[in-house]
Amino acid sequence: MEAAERRRVTVRGVVQGVGFRPYVYGRATALGLAGHVTNTPDGVVAEVEGARAAVTEFCDRLASDAPPLALIDAVDHCEVPLAGGTGFTIIASRSGGPARTLVSPDVATCADCLAELSDPADRRHRHPFITCTHCGPRFTIVTGLPYDRAHTTMAPFPMCPDCAREYADPADRRFHAQPVACPACGPQLRLLAGTPPREVPDTDPVTAARRLLADGAVLAVKGLGGYHLACDASDEAAVATLRLRKARGDKPFALMVRDLGDLGDLVAAGPEERALLTGPQRPVVLLRRRPAAAGGPAVAEGVAPGSPDLGVMLPYTPLHHLLLGLPGDPPGPRLLVMTSGNLSGEPIVTDDAEALERLGALADAWLTHDRPIHVPCDDSVVRICDGEPLVLRRSRGYAPLPLTLPLPVPATLAVGGDLKNTFCLGEGRRAWPSAHIGDMDDLATQYAFERAAGQLGSITGVTPALLAADRHPGYRSGRWAARNAGSRPLLRVQHHHAHVASAMAEHGLTGDRQVIGVAFDGTGYGDDGAVWGGEFLLADYAGYTRFAHLSYVPLPGGDAAVRRPYRMALSHLRAAGIDWTRDLPCVEACPADELRLLRVQLSRDLNCAPTSSMGRLFDAVSSLAGICHRTGYEAQAAIELEAAALTASGAEPGYAFTLRPGQPAEDAPLVADPAPVLRAAVADLRAGTEPPLIAARFHTSVASLVTTVCAAARDRHGLDTVALTGGVFGNTLLASACTARLREKGFTVLRHRLVPPGDGGLALGQLMVAAARHTTTEHPQRGEAHVPGGTRQSA
Repeated sequence: MEAAERRRVTVRGVVQGVGFRPYVYGRATALGLAGHVTNTPDGVVAEVEGARAAVTEFCDRLASDAPPLALIDAVDHCEVPLAGGTGFTIIASRSGGPARTLVSPDVATCADCLAELSDPADRRHRHPFITCTHCGPRFTIVTGLPYDRAHTTMAPFPMCPDCAREYADPADRRFHAQPVACPACGPQLRLLAGTPPREVPDTDPVTAARRLLADGAVLAVKGLGGYHLACDASDEAAVATLRLRKARGDKPFALMVRDLGDLGDLVAAGPEERALLTGPQRPVVLLRRRPAAAGGPAVAEGVAPGSPDLGVMLPYTPLHHLLLGLPGDPPGPRLLVMTSGNLSGEPIVTDDAEALERLGALADAWLTHDRPIHVPCDDSVVRICDGEPLVLRRSRGYAPLPLTLPLPVPATLAVGGDLKNTFCLGEGRRAWPSAHIGDMDDLATQYAFERAAGQLGSITGVTPALLAADRHPGYRSGRWAARNAGSRPLLRVQHHHAHVASAMAEHGLTGDRQVIGVAFDGTGYGDDGAVWGGEFLLADYAGYTRFAHLSYVPLPGGDAAVRRPYRMALSHLRAAGIDWTRDLPCVEACPADELRLLRVQLSRDLNCAPTSSMGRLFDAVSSLAGICHRTGYEAQAAIELEAAALTASGAEPGYAFTLRPGQPAEDAPLVADPAPVLRAAVADLRAGTEPPLIAARFHTSVASLVTTVCAAARDRHGLDTVALTGGVFGNTLLASACTARLREKGFTVLRHRLVPPGDGGLALGQLMVAAARHTTTEHPQRGEAHVPGGTRQSA
């Protein structure tokens, strides 16, 4: 008889809430092993006893055959004394000690649950909360660890006998599925309408809600991580009403479609886009519109005016599937606008009472339920660039999964920036980027930031001993960090250095060699007090040198110039020595009184901070070409410039920047002067060149500039790795052109895939820079003095 052996196995990673204990139970019983398995704050811990060969097989194949939603970081096992006994059991979870396991993100309803949802013979037919161990809510309902029903917002819903039987049956797909419920014991839907809102009696809430949508109503729908506002995407009046109520400006709305076939020929979706759309994360995927789409449903012009893309997602909850209609349901809207339930700039609404108050002026009715949302989590936004994912907002479906760091870091909280804020917790070789928080100029967003930071700390077990923030003295995120630092060090990190470090970190670079960081965005606080944004940095984690930048031009009126791109066009024209003549669209767009004031403002340098921003140059060219003069949302002028460029051909050779040495120091950064670009674009305009071709030539000129400056950096410093980062590189036309040209020249190109290139990825870079400085400075300072831009900077 073969000798017996007993081993204790600890599995770390995303192993709670994904059916891992039932999986362990099945594998152990199939091999005839005795023992038990339990959840602990450290992960899943099992003890198995039996024939040595069977125990070895159990340990060897445990990770390779894991459930689909499990992500295994490590499997450790050691021999322990024999305990005897027969049979294998799942025992009660153990609590206590620091949390070291990982929580699964919320994931889309699986195929098995959808089949039951549509089956009239199934007891969960049309149940809006159908779920199993392979799908459904996780992160947004977790209130503590270990992951058990008592530590979720399902705790107030005792299981009925049928659900309890499934939960206890090792052969059932719902074995130890914590959110399991059915119509008899689970959360309940309600439809509220009227003034004040009251429950609509004696009707199926979903059927009545579909009818309201078909009649042009705006509906507030409670989802996994917050409320959405929905309307019929083909109804021009309904879309216009929602846009007006939400104070959305011209910012595009996201669409939800029942399946890919319902898109008809509206967009181009390759295999990579289709995989994103149908995968478990179900983000909003930006898809290029097809010109003159034929067939399929119409989309109201007001859904995404001026955008080259439509943001599309497929249903990811049972309620979404019901709202769009199951087979055999009466006809209803085939395409829905599905946008965050909030006023523009505010955080997404999660609380039911708050939804009635804050969405009262936005929605005509509320489709809600009584399962609480513990953590807000907006939809993620992703696009494909050159066959690779480019994450523009990392939230539902991805948060709170950690990233693996190339170097260990102390327990650190990096608070990110003020626009599109996310923060990042890190310790050891892991970093946990938060879900999308929002813009920090709203007090409610600041409260949401604080709550989210506390919740992420509780489920990761990270107690920060170090804080990191942007250097901008006015950032609310930085002020929060200063107020809450206490005795802990607070390190200030330059904005564009953080962008470059973020790209380095997600590509696993250790920082032992510098990269050429091309950091293009709209605004970042520079070391000289100017507004940076067109930067070429030679950087590692510990520091950077400003190798080159766009030449400074005045930013007349600060935020006013951002909202009115014609101001930036006029500033750039003046810097280039080009007269403001009325034949130029940007001059014509500026009211006469404002034009006179701008002449005085620029000549006297009144409220005109200098800026090297590439984002503002995109704004200027967009207005100069007559494409966008006023913006209603961030980067609108640049997005519409890209949209125009996509319709043009013959963009080569483009325009040309002048690259000149900086002054006065010999090691001062090179300066890229766009004046020749502006002069050539004006000449094109006066020659009758169409705006799309001017837009395309401008994109080509920026790609040429990137290649030229990077080649100069390689010649002088021997560097051959380029990181493309900053919000401007959300423009796939530019990112693709830069990448192709750089690779042709033999460069290794790093682009963002795991965190956004814009400020949503800033905190990861702050984390790495702060950690690098903390390890090399015994007593880190709370801030840095301004220093000349061309010299080596510490982090």
